[in-house]
Amino acid sequence: MPIDSCTHTFDDLSITVLPKYFENLEESIEKPLSASEFVGYKSATKEALSKTGKKTDFPGCYVFLDAGNPIYVGISRGVVKRLTQHLNHDSHYSASLVYKMASDEYPHAMKRDQAMKDDQFRNVFFAKQEQLQKMTIAYIEIQNDLELYLFEVYASMKLDTDTWNTFRTH
Repeated sequence: MPIDSCTHTFDDLSITVLPKYFENLEESIEKPLSASEFVGYKSATKEALSKTGKKTDFPGCYVFLDAGNPIYVGISRGVVKRLTQHLNHDSHYSASLVYKMASDEYPHAMKRDQAMKDDQFRNVFFAKQEQLQKMTIAYIEIQNDLELYLFEVYASMKLDTDTWNTFRTH
Protein backbone atom coordinates (compact mmCIF):
# COMPACT_ATOMS: atom_id res chain seq x y z
CA MET A 1 0.00 0.00 0.00
CA PRO A 2 1.48 3.38 -0.98
CA ILE A 3 2.28 5.92 1.72
CA ASP A 4 0.61 9.31 1.11
CA SER A 5 -0.46 8.11 -2.36
CA CYS A 6 3.16 7.94 -3.51
CA THR A 7 3.28 5.35 -6.27
CA HIS A 8 7.08 5.07 -6.37
CA THR A 9 9.19 2.49 -4.60
CA PHE A 10 11.93 3.77 -2.32
CA ASP A 11 14.49 2.71 -4.94
CA ASP A 12 12.63 4.69 -7.61
CA LEU A 13 12.55 7.70 -5.33
CA SER A 14 16.23 7.56 -4.46
CA ILE A 15 17.51 6.71 -7.94
CA THR A 16 15.16 8.67 -10.21
CA VAL A 17 12.58 10.93 -8.58
CA LEU A 18 14.65 12.84 -5.99
CA PRO A 19 17.60 13.40 -8.36
CA LYS A 20 15.17 14.80 -10.97
CA TYR A 21 13.70 17.19 -8.40
CA PHE A 22 17.24 18.20 -7.50
CA GLU A 23 18.01 19.01 -11.16
CA ASN A 24 14.94 21.25 -11.16
CA LEU A 25 16.08 22.90 -7.93
CA GLU A 26 19.54 23.51 -9.37
CA GLU A 27 17.90 25.27 -12.32
CA SER A 28 15.92 27.42 -9.90
CA ILE A 29 19.10 28.19 -7.94
CA GLU A 30 20.66 29.51 -11.15
CA LYS A 31 17.79 32.04 -11.45
CA PRO A 32 16.73 32.84 -7.86
CA LEU A 33 14.23 35.46 -6.79
CA SER A 34 15.21 38.24 -4.44
CA ALA A 35 13.82 37.54 -0.98
CA SER A 36 12.91 41.22 -0.84
CA GLU A 37 10.12 40.42 -3.34
CA PHE A 38 8.24 38.84 -0.41
CA VAL A 39 8.93 41.52 2.20
CA GLY A 40 5.89 43.41 3.41
CA TYR A 41 3.39 40.56 3.07
CA LYS A 42 1.86 38.69 5.98
CA SER A 43 0.45 35.86 3.85
CA ALA A 44 0.19 34.50 0.33
CA THR A 45 -1.72 37.44 -1.13
CA LYS A 46 -2.41 37.68 -4.86
CA GLU A 47 0.39 40.21 -5.12
CA ALA A 48 2.86 37.94 -3.27
CA LEU A 49 1.79 34.97 -5.40
CA SER A 50 2.34 37.01 -8.55
CA LYS A 51 6.08 37.07 -7.73
CA THR A 52 6.12 33.34 -8.47
CA GLY A 53 3.82 33.50 -11.48
CA LYS A 54 1.23 31.39 -9.66
CA LYS A 55 -2.41 32.16 -8.86
CA THR A 56 -2.57 29.86 -5.84
CA ASP A 57 -0.06 28.80 -3.25
CA PHE A 58 1.63 25.46 -3.78
CA PRO A 59 3.51 22.72 -1.94
CA GLY A 60 7.21 22.55 -2.50
CA CYS A 61 10.78 23.02 -1.41
CA TYR A 62 12.57 26.35 -1.09
CA VAL A 63 16.18 27.33 -0.50
CA PHE A 64 17.56 30.54 0.97
CA LEU A 65 20.80 31.59 -0.73
CA ASP A 66 23.33 34.02 0.71
CA ALA A 67 25.48 35.44 -2.10
CA GLY A 68 24.54 32.37 -4.15
CA ASN A 69 25.43 29.89 -1.40
CA PRO A 70 22.60 27.71 -0.07
CA ILE A 71 22.14 28.19 3.67
CA TYR A 72 18.74 26.63 4.38
CA VAL A 73 16.36 24.17 2.77
CA GLY A 74 12.72 24.23 3.81
CA ILE A 75 9.47 22.66 2.71
CA SER A 76 5.87 23.71 2.99
CA ARG A 77 2.42 22.90 1.68
CA GLY A 78 2.20 26.64 1.01
CA VAL A 79 5.61 27.88 -0.14
CA VAL A 80 4.67 31.55 -0.62
CA LYS A 81 2.90 31.73 2.75
CA ARG A 82 5.93 30.15 4.43
CA LEU A 83 8.37 32.54 2.76
CA THR A 84 6.31 35.53 3.90
CA GLN A 85 6.39 34.15 7.44
CA HIS A 86 10.19 33.77 7.47
CA LEU A 87 10.67 37.25 6.06
CA ASN A 88 7.98 39.28 7.83
CA HIS A 89 6.68 37.69 11.02
CA ASP A 90 8.02 38.48 14.48
CA SER A 91 7.24 35.16 16.14
CA HIS A 92 9.60 32.32 16.92
CA TYR A 93 6.89 29.99 15.58
CA SER A 94 6.47 31.65 12.20
CA ALA A 95 10.03 32.87 11.71
CA SER A 96 11.79 29.83 13.11
CA LEU A 97 14.85 30.15 10.86
CA VAL A 98 15.35 33.75 11.97
CA TYR A 99 14.97 32.63 15.58
CA LYS A 100 17.69 29.98 15.09
CA MET A 101 19.99 32.53 13.47
CA ALA A 102 19.43 35.05 16.25
CA SER A 103 19.96 32.40 18.94
CA ASP A 104 23.27 31.48 17.36
CA GLU A 105 24.45 35.08 17.59
CA TYR A 106 22.81 35.75 20.96
CA PRO A 107 23.01 32.49 22.93
CA HIS A 108 20.62 32.38 25.85
CA ALA A 109 19.00 30.08 28.36
CA MET A 110 15.60 31.73 28.01
CA LYS A 111 12.59 29.88 26.72
CA ARG A 112 11.53 30.96 23.25
CA ASP A 113 8.63 33.10 24.49
CA GLN A 114 10.91 34.83 27.00
CA ALA A 115 13.57 35.49 24.39
CA MET A 116 11.03 37.13 22.10
CA LYS A 117 10.15 39.54 24.94
CA ASP A 118 13.81 40.38 25.63
CA ASP A 119 14.74 43.68 23.94
CA GLN A 120 18.35 42.69 23.25
CA PHE A 121 17.33 39.40 21.71
CA ARG A 122 14.59 41.05 19.64
CA ASN A 123 17.16 43.48 18.23
CA VAL A 124 19.31 40.57 17.11
CA PHE A 125 16.22 38.74 15.81
CA PHE A 126 15.21 41.68 13.60
CA ALA A 127 18.79 42.19 12.41
CA LYS A 128 18.89 38.54 11.32
CA GLN A 129 15.52 38.90 9.61
CA GLU A 130 16.90 41.90 7.67
CA GLN A 131 19.88 39.74 6.70
CA LEU A 132 17.50 37.03 5.42
CA GLN A 133 15.51 39.66 3.49
CA LYS A 134 18.67 40.53 1.53
CA MET A 135 19.18 36.96 0.34
CA THR A 136 17.74 35.18 -2.68
CA ILE A 137 15.33 32.28 -2.88
CA ALA A 138 15.01 29.28 -5.16
CA TYR A 139 12.06 26.91 -5.08
CA ILE A 140 10.36 24.02 -6.82
CA GLU A 141 6.87 22.61 -6.62
CA ILE A 142 6.42 19.08 -5.26
CA GLN A 143 2.85 17.84 -4.92
CA ASN A 144 3.27 14.52 -3.14
CA ASP A 145 3.78 14.76 0.65
CA LEU A 146 6.14 11.79 0.96
CA GLU A 147 8.29 12.98 -1.93
CA LEU A 148 8.35 16.46 -0.41
CA TYR A 149 9.49 15.25 3.02
CA LEU A 150 12.17 12.98 1.60
CA PHE A 151 13.37 15.68 -0.75
CA GLU A 152 13.97 18.13 2.09
CA VAL A 153 16.54 15.77 3.62
CA TYR A 154 18.00 14.90 0.20
CA ALA A 155 18.42 18.55 -0.83
CA SER A 156 19.76 19.60 2.59
CA MET A 157 22.45 16.96 2.38
CA LYS A 158 23.30 17.64 -1.28
CA LEU A 159 23.50 21.40 -0.64
CA ASP A 160 25.34 20.96 2.68
CA THR A 161 23.04 23.25 4.68
CA ASP A 162 23.90 21.67 8.01
CA THR A 163 24.34 25.00 9.81
CA TRP A 164 20.61 25.76 9.81
CA ASN A 165 18.97 22.52 8.78
CA THR A 166 18.39 19.86 11.42
CA PHE A 167 16.10 16.89 11.55
CA ARG A 168 16.35 16.27 15.25
CA THR A 169 12.94 15.41 16.67
CA HIS A 170 11.47 16.71 19.91
